Amino acid sequence: MKREFVAFCGLDCETCEARIATVNNDQALRERVASEWSQLNQVTITHEMINCVGCRIDGVKTPFCDTLCPIRQCALNKEVETCIDCDLFDECEKLAMITDNNKDALLRLKGLKQQINQ
Repeated sequence: MKREFVAFCGLDCETCEARIATVNNDQALRERVASEWSQLNQVTITHEMINCVGCRIDGVKTPFCDTLCPIRQCALNKEVETCIDCDLFDECEKLAMITDNNKDALLRLKGLKQQINQ
């Protein structure tokens, strides 16, 4: 996995269906993702909203990732590369919303830290 595709929270943007739909200009995938995410989040998400190149990469983002994600907004404000670089990493409740349910995200962040320290 390329380092730039690791989101601030440790999620893997390369496997995100919104990014895949964007990169491949796959309208059917956009429509399926919009429907699934609408049901999952109990909000209306349209296929036009399913455009994203990655959390930490310059370019288009989904509305949530762009302005609503509290983790991304916090990391941008603190000017950290990822959450592992924050002094509050071990006690962050925002980050725990992801890492408590996705151990791979936590391992990805710790792997980045190890790469930096080598």
